[in-house]
Amino acid sequence: MSFHLRQALALTQFFSVKHNFRHRTFTTLLDLKPFNSKLSSYMKNGLVEQAQELFDQMPHRSTVTYNVMMRGYFQNGFFEKAVSLYNNMPSRDTFSYNTMIFGLMRFGYVEGAEHVFESMDCRDIVTWNSLISGYVDNELVGDAMRVFNAMPVKDVVSWNLIIAGLVRVREFDKAEELFREMNTRDVASWTIMMKAFLDSGQINEARKILDDMPVKDIQAWNTMISGYVQNKFVEIAEGLFHKMPERDFSSWSLMIDGFVSIGRTNDALRLFNETPYKFEKSWNSIILGFVKNGLVREAHAILGKTPYCGIVSWTNIMVGYFNMGEVENAMKVFRLMPDRDTTVWNVAIFGLGENDHFEDGIKLFIEMKEDGASLDEATFTSFLTICSNLPSLNLGKQIHAETIKVGIDCFIAVGNAFVTMYFRCGNMDSALLQFNSMVSHDIISWNSIICGSAHHGHGEKAIEMFEKMRLSSVTPNQITFVGVLSACSHAGLVKQGKHYFNVMQNDYSLQLTNEHYTCMVDLLGKFGLIDEAMNLMNQMNIEVHASVWGALLGACRVHKNVLVAEIAGEKILDLEPSNSGVYMILAEMYLANGMREKAYRMWNRMKEKGVKKQPGCSWIESRVGGKVFLAGDKTHPEFKSIACSLDLIYQEMGVENAKVSVLSTNEAIEGAYS
Repeated sequence: MSFHLRQALALTQFFSVKHNFRHRTFTTLLDLKPFNSKLSSYMKNGLVEQAQELFDQMPHRSTVTYNVMMRGYFQNGFFEKAVSLYNNMPSRDTFSYNTMIFGLMRFGYVEGAEHVFESMDCRDIVTWNSLISGYVDNELVGDAMRVFNAMPVKDVVSWNLIIAGLVRVREFDKAEELFREMNTRDVASWTIMMKAFLDSGQINEARKILDDMPVKDIQAWNTMISGYVQNKFVEIAEGLFHKMPERDFSSWSLMIDGFVSIGRTNDALRLFNETPYKFEKSWNSIILGFVKNGLVREAHAILGKTPYCGIVSWTNIMVGYFNMGEVENAMKVFRLMPDRDTTVWNVAIFGLGENDHFEDGIKLFIEMKEDGASLDEATFTSFLTICSNLPSLNLGKQIHAETIKVGIDCFIAVGNAFVTMYFRCGNMDSALLQFNSMVSHDIISWNSIICGSAHHGHGEKAIEMFEKMRLSSVTPNQITFVGVLSACSHAGLVKQGKHYFNVMQNDYSLQLTNEHYTCMVDLLGKFGLIDEAMNLMNQMNIEVHASVWGALLGACRVHKNVLVAEIAGEKILDLEPSNSGVYMILAEMYLANGMREKAYRMWNRMKEKGVKKQPGCSWIESRVGGKVFLAGDKTHPEFKSIACSLDLIYQEMGVENAKVSVLSTNEAIEGAYS
């Protein structure tokens, strides 16, 4: 065979092999397309396990396959799996990098996203936009602006992202400046700028943006209508609504809500009858609008006249009545409901607890169990709140055992409820044990343990827990510092109290409230630093509540400062003229300092105002049940033996003189009323 012939055959074989390889590769890619499509569908519907199973069974995988899985993991919250898959990809394309940047930014891993961006040899415009979008989502608009300025090429999406970011941080002037610089705008550009004007209260400027838009979509019209409704220009919104060339569900809902917000209920119902979107969801929206605007009875009256009413509407009516304090009407709705799910039961139990119908809440919880309804996290949290307010330790322990049985004790909300319940029932050891057994803690967990420790006089423990909190990932809030300052007050830690008062302002930039000032005035007052407490109150740049003056009055009572006590007492009575405690404290101080005429004038003033002293109340829980005691009530069958026991306790405590002093004061008060 000649050389040329052999060379021709070799070339023929080479091209044949190359063709076969390309054909097999193309065929493989075609074979993978339905698999990749199935993976994408699974991930979109949250079926991660099915997607994982299919991925594991696939004989071949392409870069597209890995990209679909990685994006799906991020979409469904499986951050670690997404990162692991990215690290194990045999090859990556630009889409792989872009997906990774977007996913890392979504979960707040900014440095990781930046590292991926820097490692890319070739970046497309989507890459740059993903980085800008991530910075904006993580409120790093300055970094977003830096990247935007460094972009070699910008599209309309780039401009929209950075303008939206500036609007988000309320840099409206800069946003408007960039908007004016845009060479090309789409509907989103105009809508973003219109929303910026609406957010800054410039309604006329927003309307001009709408009028100047060359093309308007439904979203643009809805944005302007929403702005008018929020600012109570419902008539103008109505005119705009009728001008719209087409409307979607949001258009009708916005207009209906607008009518409800200004009390035009007939127009709201008329519009609902006209809407093409007549289904239960739209009707629920109307009922919710009525309830939010306090029109609960009106909503209830029309609820039975429509075929669209369902369990959600009935629940909203019940919530509305509970919020108004009309427990009887709320429970009537509950009893009339043809079907009840777990949410309905939870709302009823929570509503009863919120309105101080604790015993009814307990009975309903028992009824819920007997009815066979499933108990969830919210059920136990609501019920434990009731136990905390009774407080009923034995009942709380029973519920604790039940949550362990059903495996719901691991939820943070349930754990928090147990911590609060144990503290309110006075069982600090169990509260600390529950807190320490929790896998993770949120701000409520830390606040519960800090405030609970402070309430029971364990100031050092509260501060210890606060310092542990500062080492965690949870940031203290205003409630945290109420607990810390209260702990310092209970433990008499003046120096530490002043320190944390400054830490709150300087380290965490938190706004001071009356609760914080009350704690500080109480702390300073306990040690006789009345002048310093007054100076602190003079520095307050908010309206002084009665609680702050009450703390000062309490300090004056302890340190017998009648002059400042009169000032504090009168301030409280200006704010709370029916506060019987203030009259009593001032009268007692006058009497103790020999000012009997002033004391009698105070009692007469109290009598003329029709203010009556509320009787003291206490209760004891024993194995056989609870016992309630009211001051002055001698009807208890074991009153004499209880009184003898108290006398023995007084003798052991060595407070007989204090007891006599209190009795003489009470006798003087009774004489003033007789």
